[in-house]
Amino acid sequence: KHAVQCDVLFNDVTESRLLGLVASTMEHAIFIYTHRRMAITADDVSLEDIIPISLDFAVVEVSYQEEVLELRLPFGSHSRLFLTEVNRAWSGRSTLSNFSDTSHDTQQWFYLGFLQPLKKPTKLVEILGPSFHTGLWHKHGQGISGREDRNDLVRSSSHTPSNKAQILAMPQFNLRDNLIKCELLKKEDDYTYLENFSFFLGTYNVNGQTPKESLSPWLHCTDDPPDVYCVGFQELDLSKEAFFFNDTPKELEWTKAVSKGLHPGAKYAFVKLVRLVGIMLIFYVKKEHAEFISDVEIETVGTGIMGRMGNKGAVAIRFHFHNSDICVVNSHLAAHIEEYERRNQDYKDICSRLQFRQLDPTQPPLTIMKHNVVLWIGDLNYRISDLEVDHVKELISKRDFETLHSYDQLKRQIDEEAVFVGFVEGEIDFQPTYKYDTGSDKWDTSEKCRVPAWCDRILWKGKNIKQEHYQSHMAVKTSDHKPVSSLLIIGRLNHEAYKKTFEEIVRNIDKMENECIPSVSLSEREFHFKDVKFMQHHAETLILFNDGQVPCQFEFIQKPNELTYCKPWLTANPPKGFIAQGASVEIELEVFVNRSTAPELNSGKQQLEDILVLHLERGKDYFISVTGNYLPSCYGTSIYSLCQLREPIQDMPQETLYKLVSMSGDENAANTEKPLDIPKELWMMVDHLFRYAIKQEDIFQQPGLRSEFAEIRDCLDTGMSDSLSGSNHSVAEALLLFLDALPEPVVPYSFYQQCLESCTSVISMLPQAHQNVFNYLAAFLRELLKNSASNRLDVNILATIFASLLLRSPTKQDLAEKRKTQEFFQHFLIQDSS
Repeated sequence: KHAVQCDVLFNDVTESRLLGLVASTMEHAIFIYTHRRMAITADDVSLEDIIPISLDFAVVEVSYQEEVLELRLPFGSHSRLFLTEVNRAWSGRSTLSNFSDTSHDTQQWFYLGFLQPLKKPTKLVEILGPSFHTGLWHKHGQGISGREDRNDLVRSSSHTPSNKAQILAMPQFNLRDNLIKCELLKKEDDYTYLENFSFFLGTYNVNGQTPKESLSPWLHCTDDPPDVYCVGFQELDLSKEAFFFNDTPKELEWTKAVSKGLHPGAKYAFVKLVRLVGIMLIFYVKKEHAEFISDVEIETVGTGIMGRMGNKGAVAIRFHFHNSDICVVNSHLAAHIEEYERRNQDYKDICSRLQFRQLDPTQPPLTIMKHNVVLWIGDLNYRISDLEVDHVKELISKRDFETLHSYDQLKRQIDEEAVFVGFVEGEIDFQPTYKYDTGSDKWDTSEKCRVPAWCDRILWKGKNIKQEHYQSHMAVKTSDHKPVSSLLIIGRLNHEAYKKTFEEIVRNIDKMENECIPSVSLSEREFHFKDVKFMQHHAETLILFNDGQVPCQFEFIQKPNELTYCKPWLTANPPKGFIAQGASVEIELEVFVNRSTAPELNSGKQQLEDILVLHLERGKDYFISVTGNYLPSCYGTSIYSLCQLREPIQDMPQETLYKLVSMSGDENAANTEKPLDIPKELWMMVDHLFRYAIKQEDIFQQPGLRSEFAEIRDCLDTGMSDSLSGSNHSVAEALLLFLDALPEPVVPYSFYQQCLESCTSVISMLPQAHQNVFNYLAAFLRELLKNSASNRLDVNILATIFASLLLRSPTKQDLAEKRKTQEFFQHFLIQDSS
């Protein structure tokens, strides 16, 4: 249940013991173990004694002069927790007297004891400081009749080696653990070596096809069977059902094809599968290695339109293999040759948003880069720039891949450290994998005649990784892409060297661990964020320097009566951590206002003001002031309020704006002039799309650029320009974000249930401004559908995208409700759309 290490003092000689508090049904006992110098496995410990926790326990006080056998527990919260749990176990058997505070009397010890016949009384002492001690004590009295009876208890305790190992695995207090981890990381080269664990990584964009041929030429391309398979697919299914409902029969079809194509020289265990629309990752391991796989978690993140849709994004599997934490990412980034900045943005979004929960809920989620090894595969979609298609094909025919690679967008972006910093990609000695005529090795002969490109890539990050091969597989012809594979040999720990290093570190820590109080110096204690805007990331760096005599652990903690350590628009990254003596750590204080926090900032109900409490374990607290000024935006402002504003929102005096927003929804409020029929900001975006994007291919399906959204937002909020800049896709996404950020949706929450009942007449009952906006948007979308031959839109696509924005559920929406809202909105799209 709980365990702690302690020192036993025999005539000025110190010996170490492990104490375990063991529970069996309603019974508790303390198990005492002898152990080798540094216990790593169950074989390193031996059960010496068992002390039952019974009614024979008593509370006593003894002086220093009394002859005792003294057990000293290490300083820290873990020892306190152990003693508290022993106290709790005993108090369940008897009524416990209150502890006395002896912190001012160095000649008195206070012990929680039990009566038992021993040659000497024994006490367990937790050293809390120079003058305050608590512990356990037992002396002569009634109890177990003799040593032989206790030996019988030892023999009958059924305490197996695995039980011992479980007790040993229980953590010491975090500061000590983190220091050991830090020192182990520094000495990693001393105990790591390359062992023949081979990882087969494969990536294949199948272009929505079903398996038409064996995958053996791709998956069985090595002489020896790999130890691990990580196989990724993109565009598994291009149907609307897969896109909107994440449901596809092709998942099973391709999984079967992979299973059949694995190397026949070994038996493999299926570990995990994760899929987001058409992005799928499958994880197999040799059966003999399956027992060494643990802590398996999966996550997905969409980076499509509005940063949510799963037609682009990533899936990932993380797991623990032997002594390594490994994360495998399969991603499909934005398409089109000119969109390399969007691909960079997708990569950064995936890195920041894809997070794995930990088994310990108090620990922060694990990001991709927090793993020892990161393996990244996928259709990254980076193209070859600044070369005509004929020149590219000429270089390919000469197999001059080195020259061709110098024009590769991914190589250029990595060289500029825009993406994949710290990652490695093997030498590319194969021809581009995109784009071919399906079923052949011929380059794209369609009207678009795509420039060949290395879209499909495999990269890795971590120590002691060696690549055996990196190649494409021309024999597989199902898709317009060719599959790619890489075989990596990944290092693992030498257990004997690891144990030796571990022992050395712990010995050094034992010497160092005196009761010094940790302290840090802060680079700043006040931070001000100027001119914060909607969905614009702002960051300042706080530097903590450990100027104390011992390592320290820090954490931002909650203030009284607050659920989190900071306001929802603020984040400290990392929120907790460890700093070695003389070292420093950088903490990013990030401010980001989104649709959840913008309404109250626009209305003046909230300000950008917060106090962070930085706590040092065993040390003091530091207070950090964070302030800022938020620039009001049409994003996050109600339809009613925007209809009252004839001037740009940032031209309004703050007090006037706050008063206006506070009256939102009160149609009886006195107005000096007639309100607008619809918000002018909404009109500007829809008018722009009607003029320039009515025939735009994939409108409302392809995301825009974040930098262009910022320009559009500023234009709407300041009125500095009469026309919107940016691509049609960026304006379309800006419109969707506007609808998504409305505090009250176009169809107010109070009318939502009636819409689910397909009562189309409910629209006439909406507040006038909401009714106008709904009818205006429906009319615009019907115009788009008249041009579906060019823009490739249909009723289902538009109903899926817009129904979720116009008819938002006041609670979490299930799949059945989602379908009903789409059916409701479809009624308004099919009117006069032919």
